[in-house]
Amino acid sequence: MTGEGPQNYARDKRIVKTDEFSSVFRLRPVQRTAHFVLYTRSNELAHARLGVVVAKRFAPRAVTRNTIKRITRELFRQSMLPPVDCIVRLSKPVNAKSGPAITAALKTALRLEVVRLFQPLRQGGTQP
Repeated sequence: MTGEGPQNYARDKRIVKTDEFSSVFRLRPVQRTAHFVLYTRSNELAHARLGVVVAKRFAPRAVTRNTIKRITRELFRQSMLPPVDCIVRLSKPVNAKSGPAITAALKTALRLEVVRLFQPLRQGGTQP
């Protein structure tokens, strides 16, 4: 973490309302990786917004779910994205309850996947 605090991920840069999530989910996924699906929709704002969905059935431990959200938010803040609404959804299990909650290898793999998700958006390859 950079220690910059929440100012770079203020409430106006989050998707928080159920109807906002639903309107983005209605569209087709833009990008898929081994564990994630990215949904996007252009918005009328001057900045991008992010929503993260991590289901308990795919990441049974809270430590794992929170780590995934933290990594996704950090990479979103660092990405210079056009004005779009993005939802990153975990779509496959990342670990089991019996194994370790999070490892350095898992963190690195998840970080690389999320970077790959945001890459087409940074290059302007999004669909409205």
